[in-house]
Amino acid sequence: MLDLNRLKALHAVHVYGSVGAAADALMVTPSAVSQQIAKLERETGARLMERNGRGVRLTDAAGLLAEHAERILALVETAEADFEALRGEVVGRLNVAAFPTAVRGLMPGALATLRTRHPDLWVQLNEREPERVMREVARGELDVGVIQDWLNRPMALPDGLSKATLLDDVADVAVPAGHALAGRKELELAELNGELWISSTPGTVCHDWLVFTLRNASLEPVIACMADEYPTQLALVAAGLGCAIVPRLGRDCVPEGVRLVPLRPRQSRRIYAVWRTDAARRPAIRALVEALAEASRSQENAWAVS
Repeated sequence: MLDLNRLKALHAVHVYGSVGAAADALMVTPSAVSQQIAKLERETGARLMERNGRGVRLTDAAGLLAEHAERILALVETAEADFEALRGEVVGRLNVAAFPTAVRGLMPGALATLRTRHPDLWVQLNEREPERVMREVARGELDVGVIQDWLNRPMALPDGLSKATLLDDVADVAVPAGHALAGRKELELAELNGELWISSTPGTVCHDWLVFTLRNASLEPVIACMADEYPTQLALVAAGLGCAIVPRLGRDCVPEGVRLVPLRPRQSRRIYAVWRTDAARRPAIRALVEALAEASRSQENAWAVS
């Protein structure tokens, strides 16, 4: 009988193209993946991997088995979901990922709520960029993902996924306290012509959105500093090194040397929970989405008071 964990390892190498990438996706060592495939070779009596330069590649036999593995793993997931739905209990394991700001701003409250209400549910939390989260949810490597897109640059939802909106996260421009526009009640991006900007690193959703948005306002972005965490960006603004556009969820404590000015028109990003539609009947997924919605409402209430 074929072992499911070994089939999962083979399928991951087939999807990601290398043992190392498969190991990262499965959160194990490359050695563990290689060992699983070696055992699968002994079980099947077929050679599944062969040398290819400095790396390895799957044989034709492995490709055929990986296609079957995809269907087998999908059936197993469906069976587990049906069984959980029949029991109606929030139990089992969820593999979850969110982008960094949501990991800090939403996940602690949501996971604490789940642990109190459903102690038999185990949640594994991972930090990922939104595009990777979306891909891994679609491929079944994650059960639930928390992603974000900007309202002026929405992200397409792949077929087979469902989503729930958690909150709209308004972004303001952060300028040094001594900046000429620091005292304004609101401003337009065009008024920031010639400014230096602080951005996330290229290839991230927020960097690409900033460049897109500034160019739409007829501004050519001059990026002076790059940092992925918003508190770091705010520290750089406080030092007078440039301006940044920072959403509310990304600013825990605003430094003394920073002023936040609302933008006109308003800029905001929408934060979603996503999951595979076929798995929606799992009580555990419904419980997590509900906990995330509660954490989002608590965050919105805190913003209203502040």
